[in-house]
Amino acid sequence: MEIRRPAPLRPGDTIGVTAPSSGVPADLRPRLDHAVALLRRRGFEVALGACLDGSGIVSAPAAERAAELTAMLADPAVRAVVPPWGGELAIDLVGLVDWDALRDATPTWFVGYSDCCSVSMPLLTRAGWAGVHGANLMDTPYDAPAGLAHWLDVVTAEGPLVQRAHGRHRSSGFDDWTADPTASTWRLDAAGDWRVVNAPADGVDVSGLLVGGCVEVLGPLAGTPYGDVEGFGRAHADEGLVVLLEVAEDGALDVARALHGMRLAGWFAHARAVVVGRTAAPDAPGLTQHEAVLDTLGGLGVPLLLDVEVGHVPPQMPLVLGAPTRLVADAARREIHQSPR
Repeated sequence: MEIRRPAPLRPGDTIGVTAPSSGVPADLRPRLDHAVALLRRRGFEVALGACLDGSGIVSAPAAERAAELTAMLADPAVRAVVPPWGGELAIDLVGLVDWDALRDATPTWFVGYSDCCSVSMPLLTRAGWAGVHGANLMDTPYDAPAGLAHWLDVVTAEGPLVQRAHGRHRSSGFDDWTADPTASTWRLDAAGDWRVVNAPADGVDVSGLLVGGCVEVLGPLAGTPYGDVEGFGRAHADEGLVVLLEVAEDGALDVARALHGMRLAGWFAHARAVVVGRTAAPDAPGLTQHEAVLDTLGGLGVPLLLDVEVGHVPPQMPLVLGAPTRLVADAARREIHQSPR
């Protein structure tokens, strides 16, 4: 299946906002409004959907969320769909979206991470659409730290993009958007570099198509028609895969079980490298988060890049799923290169 990258976003284009998982509670609506106002100042039109209610676990019944999401993705006038954030149960709408119809539609940017991976995975593997893993609407007001791109930089780019390790991250906690809905600078109070495992003596320089996302979200989809990474890798065996993984909150034992299941489902059969995001999720007695990855994936014999700036620990590196991706990690560089198809 051909992978299609949406056209670069331009001022005047419409960005749709819907919550396929959790909506926005009343006390955080000022943050949502601030993010929307920022996009409008950048010259974009913003269309707010009906599925944004934040009073429950999900923003609306599954059928309503699936219908609104499908309508926005299929609407040629909507050039990007950016949920406010993730949530918990977007898996309940996966079987209600007409992925085959989207495969025949003009691709639209879908931007998000966490529970949004329930959408971005089948968009890539079933519909053939490239999308962006990283950031979301509520994070949009944050400035991109040195070396990293903003998601708007990614979806407006005409050519290749190179992002580099920033070297600092947030150690814990969250910003209080109820007190300051306009927060625009990440609090990065800890230092840390990528950890490279299974690297050749002269460093890592490997390429493949990027696929993956949040382990807690994608683990349950492994082996289903909506998370068939083995089949996707088989279809693109000549290019190979770079598999992206990041953990939100599961303990190390849960992560190890999930990764073993994904491995048994063939997720890494065509992997040329694995990128693992930095996590603040808890270790387990006798097993750290790093050890959970090494226990399950260390024997693959491919480079593993750990503590990369992707996922739930800011800052986030927005990356195009489905894009040709080159990883470089040697004595002088920590870089991810991505090219348009």
